[in-house]
Amino acid sequence: MTINLTVAVVIAVLYSVGFYLLMQRSLMRILLGIVVLGHGSNLLLQIAGGPPGRPPMLSLARPEEMTDPLPQAMALTAIVITFALTTFLLALAYRSWTLLGHDEVRDDVEDRRIQRLEKRLEADEDADDDDSVEDEPAKEAAQ
Repeated sequence: MTINLTVAVVIAVLYSVGFYLLMQRSLMRILLGIVVLGHGSNLLLQIAGGPPGRPPMLSLARPEEMTDPLPQAMALTAIVITFALTTFLLALAYRSWTLLGHDEVRDDVEDRRIQRLEKRLEADEDADDDDSVEDEPAKEAAQ
Protein backbone atom coordinates (compact mmCIF):
# COMPACT_ATOMS: atom_id res chain seq x y z
CA MET A 1 0.00 0.00 0.00
CA THR A 2 1.41 3.38 -0.96
CA ILE A 3 0.26 6.70 0.42
CA ASN A 4 0.10 9.70 -1.86
CA LEU A 5 2.47 12.46 -0.73
CA THR A 6 -0.25 15.07 -1.21
CA VAL A 7 -2.58 13.26 1.17
CA ALA A 8 0.20 12.93 3.76
CA VAL A 9 0.87 16.68 3.54
CA VAL A 10 -2.85 17.46 3.85
CA ILE A 11 -3.10 15.27 6.95
CA ALA A 12 -0.03 16.95 8.46
CA VAL A 13 -1.47 20.42 7.75
CA LEU A 14 -4.84 19.47 9.26
CA TYR A 15 -3.19 18.18 12.43
CA SER A 16 -0.91 21.22 12.67
CA VAL A 17 -3.74 23.71 12.22
CA GLY A 18 -5.96 21.75 14.62
CA PHE A 19 -3.36 21.67 17.39
CA TYR A 20 -2.52 25.35 16.83
CA LEU A 21 -6.18 26.29 17.21
CA LEU A 22 -6.51 24.14 20.33
CA MET A 23 -3.80 26.22 22.03
CA GLN A 24 -5.77 29.47 21.64
CA ARG A 25 -7.77 31.12 24.41
CA SER A 26 -11.03 31.63 22.51
CA LEU A 27 -13.57 28.82 22.80
CA MET A 28 -14.62 29.24 19.17
CA ARG A 29 -11.02 28.71 18.02
CA ILE A 30 -10.78 25.67 20.27
CA LEU A 31 -14.01 24.39 18.73
CA LEU A 32 -12.63 24.89 15.22
CA GLY A 33 -9.44 23.09 16.28
CA ILE A 34 -11.46 20.08 17.45
CA VAL A 35 -13.38 20.00 14.16
CA VAL A 36 -10.20 20.26 12.05
CA LEU A 37 -8.53 17.52 14.12
CA GLY A 38 -11.60 15.35 13.62
CA HIS A 39 -11.38 15.78 9.86
CA GLY A 40 -7.66 14.99 9.93
CA SER A 41 -8.31 11.85 11.98
CA ASN A 42 -11.04 10.69 9.59
CA LEU A 43 -8.77 11.21 6.60
CA LEU A 44 -5.94 9.34 8.32
CA LEU A 45 -8.21 6.42 9.17
CA GLN A 46 -9.54 6.21 5.63
CA ILE A 47 -6.02 6.20 4.23
CA ALA A 48 -5.02 3.52 6.76
CA GLY A 49 -7.88 1.35 5.46
CA GLY A 50 -6.12 0.84 2.16
CA PRO A 51 -7.55 0.80 -1.34
CA PRO A 52 -11.22 0.05 -1.90
CA GLY A 53 -12.14 -3.60 -2.20
CA ARG A 54 -15.04 -6.00 -2.01
CA PRO A 55 -17.44 -6.07 0.95
CA PRO A 56 -16.18 -8.25 3.80
CA MET A 57 -18.65 -11.11 3.33
CA LEU A 58 -17.32 -14.62 2.82
CA SER A 59 -19.85 -15.67 0.24
CA LEU A 60 -19.23 -12.63 -2.01
CA ALA A 61 -15.43 -12.42 -2.25
CA ARG A 62 -12.16 -14.15 -1.41
CA PRO A 63 -10.39 -12.89 1.75
CA GLU A 64 -7.62 -11.23 -0.32
CA GLU A 65 -10.17 -9.04 -2.13
CA MET A 66 -12.01 -7.89 1.00
CA THR A 67 -11.74 -4.45 2.54
CA ASP A 68 -10.75 -4.16 6.20
CA PRO A 69 -13.87 -2.88 8.05
CA LEU A 70 -11.98 -1.76 11.19
CA PRO A 71 -10.75 1.65 9.85
CA GLN A 72 -14.27 2.43 8.69
CA ALA A 73 -15.67 1.61 12.12
CA MET A 74 -12.95 3.73 13.75
CA ALA A 75 -13.79 6.64 11.41
CA LEU A 76 -17.46 6.41 12.40
CA THR A 77 -16.43 6.44 16.05
CA ALA A 78 -14.22 9.49 15.42
CA ILE A 79 -17.15 11.26 13.76
CA VAL A 80 -19.38 10.61 16.77
CA ILE A 81 -16.70 11.78 19.23
CA THR A 82 -16.04 14.93 17.18
CA PHE A 83 -19.77 15.68 17.06
CA ALA A 84 -20.10 15.21 20.83
CA LEU A 85 -17.14 17.51 21.56
CA THR A 86 -18.48 20.07 19.10
CA THR A 87 -21.88 20.24 20.77
CA PHE A 88 -20.30 20.40 24.24
CA LEU A 89 -17.94 23.24 23.24
CA LEU A 90 -20.77 25.10 21.50
CA ALA A 91 -22.78 24.91 24.73
CA LEU A 92 -19.76 26.16 26.73
CA ALA A 93 -19.15 29.02 24.30
CA TYR A 94 -22.81 30.02 24.35
CA ARG A 95 -22.93 29.98 28.16
CA SER A 96 -19.70 31.94 28.39
CA TRP A 97 -20.99 34.50 25.89
CA THR A 98 -24.31 34.98 27.71
CA LEU A 99 -22.76 35.20 31.19
CA LEU A 100 -19.52 37.08 30.50
CA GLY A 101 -20.01 38.73 27.11
CA HIS A 102 -16.97 36.95 25.58
CA ASP A 103 -15.77 33.41 25.02
CA GLU A 104 -12.20 33.78 26.25
CA VAL A 105 -10.88 31.18 28.67
CA ARG A 106 -9.62 32.83 31.85
CA ASP A 107 -6.63 31.82 33.92
CA ASP A 108 -7.37 29.70 36.93
CA VAL A 109 -6.89 31.56 40.23
CA GLU A 110 -5.35 28.48 41.85
CA ASP A 111 -2.79 28.16 39.03
CA ARG A 112 -1.69 31.76 39.58
CA ARG A 113 -1.38 31.16 43.34
CA ILE A 114 0.80 28.10 42.75
CA GLN A 115 3.01 30.04 40.32
CA ARG A 116 3.51 32.81 42.89
CA LEU A 117 4.36 30.23 45.56
CA GLU A 118 6.92 28.56 43.27
CA LYS A 119 8.55 31.91 42.49
CA ARG A 120 8.70 32.73 46.19
CA LEU A 121 10.30 29.36 46.99
CA GLU A 122 12.86 29.82 44.19
CA ALA A 123 13.71 33.28 45.49
CA ASP A 124 14.15 31.89 49.03
CA GLU A 125 16.42 29.13 47.73
CA ASP A 126 18.51 31.66 45.81
CA ALA A 127 18.79 33.84 48.91
CA ASP A 128 19.86 30.83 51.01
CA ASP A 129 22.50 29.90 48.41
CA ASP A 130 23.86 33.46 48.44
CA ASP A 131 24.01 33.51 52.27
CA SER A 132 25.85 30.18 52.42
CA VAL A 133 28.47 31.39 49.89
CA GLU A 134 29.09 34.56 51.93
CA ASP A 135 29.37 32.64 55.24
CA GLU A 136 32.01 30.15 54.00
CA PRO A 137 35.05 32.50 54.40
CA ALA A 138 33.91 33.41 57.91
CA LYS A 139 33.61 29.73 58.86
CA GLU A 140 37.07 28.99 57.45
CA ALA A 141 38.61 31.90 59.39
CA ALA A 142 36.97 30.71 62.62
CA GLN A 143 38.53 27.26 62.28
